[in-house]
Amino acid sequence: MRLSHLDLKIMTKTTTKKSKSFSVKANTPAKRSAPKPMEELPLNPLAFEVLDLVSRQRSKAKKIEALRKYEDMSLKVLFIWNFDESVISNLPPGEVPYHGYDAQNTYSGTLSTKISNEVRKMHETGSFSLGSSDQQGHTTIRRESKHFYHFCKGGNDGMNALRRETMFINILEGVHPLEAEILTLCKDKRLGEVYKVTKEVVAEAYPDIRWGNRS
Repeated sequence: MRLSHLDLKIMTKTTTKKSKSFSVKANTPAKRSAPKPMEELPLNPLAFEVLDLVSRQRSKAKKIEALRKYEDMSLKVLFIWNFDESVISNLPPGEVPYHGYDAQNTYSGTLSTKISNEVRKMHETGSFSLGSSDQQGHTTIRRESKHFYHFCKGGNDGMNALRRETMFINILEGVHPLEAEILTLCKDKRLGEVYKVTKEVVAEAYPDIRWGNRS
């Protein structure tokens, strides 16, 4: 039996498998971006600016860094007023009553509500007019903090209650609305409800603060 040329071709045909080659890429560690430097606040920043900066820091270490960077005695006074349980406000708790006239219209209600409305408008417009160049407020927490002892028991208990409350209202009306909000929060020890700052962070940032036995 003779094999045809075609038969020979079929018999001699070999199948080859292509070997797959796998290239292994070395796992190179991703480059870490350099940490962003902390935001620079204007000279003599308002208390709101510092507390807002602290609130926006994600780590405890960064919060402490921000507090130390913008350390000021007025901030320490606020923290003592708010966090020290031995400091008791000598002002009525809750809303601050107010009846008066401002530059644009007659307002009757509570000063706390007025402050809240001003703060809400600022957040809605994104305009806070903050910093040492601020022209809205006639004074600041930084300037007025030397008077805050009047508002705590044991500070000046001989002061007439009406005079004390009037002094507090006058300060609230004179400072920037966002600083006024801070004062009303500290009066009732509610600062932590708005700003992400704790006594633990403050104590570590300012170890010179002595807590307790103040009233």
